[in-house]
Amino acid sequence: MSIQSFLGSVKERWQEGDSWREPGDEIPQRHIDPAIRREAFRLTSNEPGSLELGWLSIPVWARILAVYLASRIVTTIILLTFAAREGATWQTNPQPNYLEFANIWDAEWYSRIAYGGYPTTLPMDDQGHITENAWAFMPVYPYLIRLMMAITGMPFEALSITISVLAGLGVAFAVHRLFSHVVDPSGAMFGTALVCFMPTSVIFQVGYAEALHAFLLTVLLICLVERRWMVMVPVIVLASFTRPTGLAWAMTLVLYLAYRIWTARRGLEQFSTTERWDVVIAIVVSVISGFGWVFVAWIATGIPSAYLDTEFAWRSHYTGWDTFHGPFTGWFQGAQYWIDFATGRSLPEPWRDVLTWGGGAVVVVLFFGCCFGLIASRLGARLGIEIRLWLVSYLSYILAVFFPQSSTFRLLMPLFPSLAVVGVPKSPLYRVVMMVLSILGQVAWIWMCWYVIDYDWSPP
Repeated sequence: MSIQSFLGSVKERWQEGDSWREPGDEIPQRHIDPAIRREAFRLTSNEPGSLELGWLSIPVWARILAVYLASRIVTTIILLTFAAREGATWQTNPQPNYLEFANIWDAEWYSRIAYGGYPTTLPMDDQGHITENAWAFMPVYPYLIRLMMAITGMPFEALSITISVLAGLGVAFAVHRLFSHVVDPSGAMFGTALVCFMPTSVIFQVGYAEALHAFLLTVLLICLVERRWMVMVPVIVLASFTRPTGLAWAMTLVLYLAYRIWTARRGLEQFSTTERWDVVIAIVVSVISGFGWVFVAWIATGIPSAYLDTEFAWRSHYTGWDTFHGPFTGWFQGAQYWIDFATGRSLPEPWRDVLTWGGGAVVVVLFFGCCFGLIASRLGARLGIEIRLWLVSYLSYILAVFFPQSSTFRLLMPLFPSLAVVGVPKSPLYRVVMMVLSILGQVAWIWMCWYVIDYDWSPP
């Protein structure tokens, strides 16, 4: 076969993915996974009470706003309780006020960027290794604060929290719209409440970029579900320069393209040539955006590995610079590190050897195996193909690049779309228990990560 005939065959298959169907068969416009069920169900078999009727009589937008405001009040009380017990530390003054307490840890880096930008000369240690610096943090959030500082004259501390709170409100509305595509109205509302109250939802009101990124990510997922490709493109760029997830989104789109070609070949739904090229354009933008910050740091500093070495500067405290930092090594190194750290002080030598020799690999395989298994299960199927592909892609991404430590819970936060199916069960007792566990999870997360104890080395 000549090259010309081969390319012609590929083009024909690309344009006529439904060619196996009999002439006259009509291809559906859209294929919906049978696992997705959006019918409304009653919470109980009894007639609705006055309290439930009153709640349902409120407009949806007002219910979402009420849930979000309630979640922020609860979190504020928890934060202020911890702040009142905070002593003088390297992060805070004793008993800091809310603005000070909500702008510690990485918020300090965002503050430096908002006021002074990024360094062109990178800090080095005595061995010539690049040390921690601002290039580890993406520019959209701090530069948005910088813009608002110039417009309003307000200080960084107030604006950082304001933007996060407003972005969190956007998350609540966007999540409800996203969840409404895959679960019934009651499940969508309770799933939204779970996102607002989840253990890491503290991020919605502190000086971190995660709230803004969570909003942009939810918008991306809505665009994917609703197939709004040209709306998606600029959001991809913004999201990729808010948190480093552009490559994970590129993988999502590649998998989605393969899925749509497969469904078109089987005659399950249409996939026009125009739409295929729209998806390809979105993939290209995602790949470029995913690598974009690496090249920006290179151009600004003159060092090709400026961004990657900056990221590894944090990991080197655990592994040292001599350890191989290639893809898919971080989780195995981290699991082994933490097992050694825990068992080296408590178990006798024979049992310690049993756990340290390969124990970390077993933990990693079990964790990610369970995660991927749940996504592939019948329960995971209720999320729909779009959310499932994102979950697979993001899990694969953090497995490839992340070293697990105290920030792990925050780094797992972009998996929050999975809460759609957690909100499906209608038992009032179940829902009360889930909300209590979420609030207790906030207390635990703040105590372990945000609250500063002496020379704390467990950043959130």
